[in-house]
Amino acid sequence: MSQPVTAVIVGAGHRALIYASLALENPELLTITGVADPSPASRQLAADMFHIPPERCWSSAEELAALPRQADAVINGTMDHQHVPTSLPLLKKGYHILLEKPFAVSEVEMDLFSAAAAKAGVTVNICHVLRYAPFYQSINREIRSGVLGEILNIQASEHVSYHHMAVSYVRGKWNNTAACRSSMLMAKCCHDLDLLVWLQSGNPPAEVSSSGSRQFFREEKAPAGSGTRCLTDCACEAECDYSARKHYLDHPDRWSFYVWDELKNRANPTLEEKEALLRGDSPYGRCVFRCDNDVVDHQSVVIGFGNGSTATLNMVGGCARPERKIHVIGTKGELEGVLEEGRYALRLIDPRPGREYDEKIVDLNLAGDFSGVTGGHGGGDLALAEDFVRTIRGEQPSPSSTSLADSVYGHRLGFLAEKARLEKRVITLT
Repeated sequence: MSQPVTAVIVGAGHRALIYASLALENPELLTITGVADPSPASRQLAADMFHIPPERCWSSAEELAALPRQADAVINGTMDHQHVPTSLPLLKKGYHILLEKPFAVSEVEMDLFSAAAAKAGVTVNICHVLRYAPFYQSINREIRSGVLGEILNIQASEHVSYHHMAVSYVRGKWNNTAACRSSMLMAKCCHDLDLLVWLQSGNPPAEVSSSGSRQFFREEKAPAGSGTRCLTDCACEAECDYSARKHYLDHPDRWSFYVWDELKNRANPTLEEKEALLRGDSPYGRCVFRCDNDVVDHQSVVIGFGNGSTATLNMVGGCARPERKIHVIGTKGELEGVLEEGRYALRLIDPRPGREYDEKIVDLNLAGDFSGVTGGHGGGDLALAEDFVRTIRGEQPSPSSTSLADSVYGHRLGFLAEKARLEKRVITLT
């Protein structure tokens, strides 16, 4: 294909717009030709960003699917539980799909969608963006080179910052399994589970166990004098680390795409308008200890692979600093690093007299470069979108490419880990 791939945005939320922004960065690769979203404000935002005419703005994926195919592909950024229902009719129309993770909310739904995608014969890529982060790409190359020997164990951790925990998993869209249909493990750590499988490529997971709970963000942990809403009836708001004023008014841009969503149809909303929203019925004005959240705030997963190697994933919400850390241990050495720092240590066994190990620091010169033109997630967002486009154009996908079939392993791990947590047992993968 010499012409740009054309795509329609389905679910014009924050994530879909980021992937679609490849059309602004590299118009020779991608053109956004339409948008489907039930929110008039969201449709207008996308229309303004990509110069989409009114006749190519639809109110739903179903309305789009009822028409003859309008583009080569769809970028689906709907909520977790909407991924499969919105994508199935689009598969039948022959659209290639770039689908946000988790692509399904249950094993049954996952298998149903996988079968439908195979039958449709189109490209379906899942947005496991961390595979595209230069940090993890470099680590994967180290492992594939054999420098670490046979991999024995991988230890991964994700520390979710206190403000991210509050905005997304206590007050926000992913705080309740009945509403979003996803566990926190799947909503937040689907990337990390995928990475563990990817780094153990060719060695499928065999068993999983898990433990975790909602320990802190619950009513009995509320401080004395707290109310139901930070800015209306709370006597201790000024001292609280989770004050909505401190999180959202003092930092008005940090989570603006969630917190101020109701104001997105207004040009430059004032601070007074934002405060009024938090004083009203906005979910982001609620006390974090008195929300309807039921997802865990910390969870540990232990994975056994077919060759006997193991891996652990520790997710902890409410941390001072957001951080993804990884430690890979092999028979010849180990590798340890932090994504946000953009570097890792490579330590190899050195039994010579007076030596114990040889250490080399690999600095990718990426520290702090996790947004802007490189996209988020350590620079992976736009790289993922570009790989999807190049695959549709018939070019060779990169080693990071996450096909639907490849993504199934990490998803199944996540579904079974949550089941193992609830049932307090080890589950064998079949």
